[in-house]
Amino acid sequence: MNNTIAMKRFEIVVGIEQLERLTELLEKCSVRGYTVLKNAGGLGSRGVRDPGDVLMEQENVMVVLACKEDQAQKVLNEIRPALKGLGGMCLISECQWVEGPAVSY
Repeated sequence: MNNTIAMKRFEIVVGIEQLERLTELLEKCSVRGYTVLKNAGGLGSRGVRDPGDVLMEQENVMVVLACKEDQAQKVLNEIRPALKGLGGMCLISECQWVEGPAVSY
């Protein structure tokens, strides 16, 4: 593939009450961008979290980011010890960043 860069993709799920701490860790690692998906549902160590349940008091968020290998190691070194306190999970996978053509309007 032309114009691609090998990267690591992080998918991190935590309770919304832990989001600020997580973003602080990412900023400490100089992460330049990430996406936060609120109302993430599923089954985990804390049981079922159904975002459609109006009585659900605890909300999950998913943070997605991609970075180069050297920065990924820094992120992992920061997140690994913190995840026990944050709860949740972190998935790391290989991905490709695709550079698109320049667009002018």
